[in-house]
Amino acid sequence: MWARIEPLMPADPVRGRRWADHRRTLEAIAWKYRTCLPWRDLPGELGSFQTAHKRLIRWAMDGTWERILATLLAPADAGDGIGWTVWVDSTVCRAHQHAAGARKEGRRAGPNPATTHSDAPAAA
Repeated sequence: MWARIEPLMPADPVRGRRWADHRRTLEAIAWKYRTCLPWRDLPGELGSFQTAHKRLIRWAMDGTWERILATLLAPADAGDGIGWTVWVDSTVCRAHQHAAGARKEGRRAGPNPATTHSDAPAAA
């Protein structure tokens, strides 16, 4: 797999230091999403978590991830090796604890300020 991915990786910058090993950085990014743990818990043998996170963002911005995905999926898709079934399970989507509907600081309880009362007589 690495032989197919390596040519797609960006070259070292012209100025400044050389980048850390791309393969190790890919392993760090895969580890993060496989374990669902915070970046700071990245094992030391996978390098700095800052490096892996910054590289993830940079590669997303410059299209590296799109090129890798297209290159890896093209042979499987051409040979009918992929069945494109999409399934979304909303039970895995959780709101943050602060999104639970608690009153915000500084807002008064009472009627919605966007509600306006009419001068028309009430319906009987």
